[in-house]
Amino acid sequence: MNFIITLLVNAGILLGMTYVLPTVRIKNYGTAIVVALVIGLLNTTLGWVLRVPLNVVTLGFLSFFVHLVVTAVMIKIADKLFDDFEVTGFVPALIIALVMAIVGVIIQH
Repeated sequence: MNFIITLLVNAGILLGMTYVLPTVRIKNYGTAIVVALVIGLLNTTLGWVLRVPLNVVTLGFLSFFVHLVVTAVMIKIADKLFDDFEVTGFVPALIIALVMAIVGVIIQH
């Protein structure tokens, strides 16, 4: 149940960021749900493979920042996979990752 709530909230964040950031474009909420699901799956698989070595190199001291950067990379990969989802530049992807992380912490507690 928590996964579904997180998925729907992340989809809402993606859709909401289209109104805040002019460099983010998404077609509709249905597309946002699918993109959020793909970002979650990428973060769970490929993101884990990227995060582990980076956390080892930084001795875990920068794990929050590593997580943000890896999530932003997953958002950019999702940008390349979908025609109806576009994030122009890395900074907007980083901002989306930051908002997702902050809201995720709020939802978990």
